[in-house]
Amino acid sequence: MSTLRRMSYAGKKRKLDKTRQDRLYFDSYSDVTIHEEMIADHVRTNTYRTAILKNSELIRGKVVLDVGAGTGVLSIFCAQAGAKKVYAVEACSIAEQAVEIVKQNNVEDVVEVRRGTVETVELPEKVEVIVSEWMGYALLHESMLNSVLYARDRWLKAGGLILPSRAELYVTPISDPVVEDRLYFWYTVKEQYGVDMSCMSNFARRCIKNSDITVSAVAMEDVLSHPARFAELDLHSVTAEELRTVKGRFTCESFGSAAVNAFCVYFTVTFPCPDKPHSLVLSTSPFKPETHWKQAVLYLDSPVEVVQDTPVSGEVSMFPSEDSSRHICIHVDYTIGEQKRQSKTFSIPDWTAEPQP
Repeated sequence: MSTLRRMSYAGKKRKLDKTRQDRLYFDSYSDVTIHEEMIADHVRTNTYRTAILKNSELIRGKVVLDVGAGTGVLSIFCAQAGAKKVYAVEACSIAEQAVEIVKQNNVEDVVEVRRGTVETVELPEKVEVIVSEWMGYALLHESMLNSVLYARDRWLKAGGLILPSRAELYVTPISDPVVEDRLYFWYTVKEQYGVDMSCMSNFARRCIKNSDITVSAVAMEDVLSHPARFAELDLHSVTAEELRTVKGRFTCESFGSAAVNAFCVYFTVTFPCPDKPHSLVLSTSPFKPETHWKQAVLYLDSPVEVVQDTPVSGEVSMFPSEDSSRHICIHVDYTIGEQKRQSKTFSIPDWTAEPQP
């Protein structure tokens, strides 16, 4: 789930109280556009459907909690897999549409939509299964995982099933030629129009290679090394306190000669599949079919030339923004080849900004 496309970047930053942060977050899911984008993401929606149906033996006759149910599609999948009861908990007004969708699919005897946050809704019983599509850009943007952990601790019976059950974060250096072309563009203006605008290149560099987390699709040919996993989250055991800083070290080697101008961060989530040799993985890797999450791109201030087997190493730290706990920040300490160690902190642009007077 993610609202980045609907964010407004204009205005001055200010720290918002949690109530207002939550209201803005939930309001962003009241419009049809974001639900259309998520349902239309075939990789996302079909992987969840497949995972739920493959776990039908563990879901049949059981009570399920869908955290952040949205339109209720995952709840309906669970009903189709034979669940005895599904509590579809949704905080925003899309819950009204979920009620209609549940009725239209004739599963109202199984799926019960409950309007409210999972932290405030009371259920009449414990559940054996929790399902949730909680992932944001760079996995942790929007902090919805905290609600899943609350639901786990409050409502899940011991030994219960969580879908998905594990998440992993990866990083890899990349070379984005589009950015370099945009910077070089200002050197071509004179030839086209007789006006030298090459002095704009430094300004363009500051604007483009800023500290924003850029959400975009990375072409696999622009990836410069095998991805390195730097963090893993087991949803059965991870705590909210541990999510306050998710970090890990990484080491990789470049494939060949190129200029590293960014790091790419992406995630996978894994669904257990009983009696199957392999688990089911939803991947947002540049090497896999594109999803609406795309990848998180972190632009370096200056490109660094690498050759075959140049080592690239460092540490990635992810933590909530001081301005809004639902926004993620990513800090990267890195060393490329023989260069001295460098660091840069990135954040999602502020969509809760107050307009300038």
